[in-house]
Amino acid sequence: MAALLTLPAAPAKAANFTPPSGCTLEVTVQNRGCSVSQHYRCGKDAPGDQWVSYFAADGPTFQSRIDRETRWMESTDLRSGLTDLLEDKARDHASFSGLLDTGRDDFDFWTRSTSGERLRHVGHDELTGETVQIDGVTLELTRFDLTTYAETGQVLIRRQGQQFISRAQGRFYGGVETSEDWTGTARQTNDSPVTFSFPGEAGFGATRPEYDCDLQMVGGEAAETLWQLVKEART
Repeated sequence: MAALLTLPAAPAKAANFTPPSGCTLEVTVQNRGCSVSQHYRCGKDAPGDQWVSYFAADGPTFQSRIDRETRWMESTDLRSGLTDLLEDKARDHASFSGLLDTGRDDFDFWTRSTSGERLRHVGHDELTGETVQIDGVTLELTRFDLTTYAETGQVLIRRQGQQFISRAQGRFYGGVETSEDWTGTARQTNDSPVTFSFPGEAGFGATRPEYDCDLQMVGGEAAETLWQLVKEART
């Protein structure tokens, strides 16, 4: 594994998340890996669309929108401003309903960045048949495999591991995974949800992460940006 520099996490100011006008915050999730995610829906969007905004110890990091089939419609690195958008045509779009109906969903689609870069994403999700309760929320376990390619065909990132899905909420949550990028940098991460805060509950809208924030890993900027965009869009 390539050497990475470890730095203490910067303290975050206590704050509450306010979704954009016309949007409603549904749940705040504290995750492993020092992140907290805000899941919300907006009235102007297509039925079934939903958003998530992620916060690290030093503030907001990523934002993404999925549709009712959990397709990655758009994802944005809030630090660099780089956005990836789903291309309309695909060999095989992601299908949440297909995953629920058959236990497996294969996908093969392209995204295009606002910088002009095109990326191809190929892989699959499958249900393991296991169900767990986390903070009172029923989730099902999945296994996944995902490879992201440059337009030239070069492998940029390979990821595999375990995630969670919520049928009721129609979304994925992070889990334990391994990944390797084109530089040879390997990672093992755990972004599993720990607590769920719904309207009226303590922690709803909180933007300060609470778990695993003693250390942060810092790698190459280009690899880090791409890895995060791919990772956050999926969950």
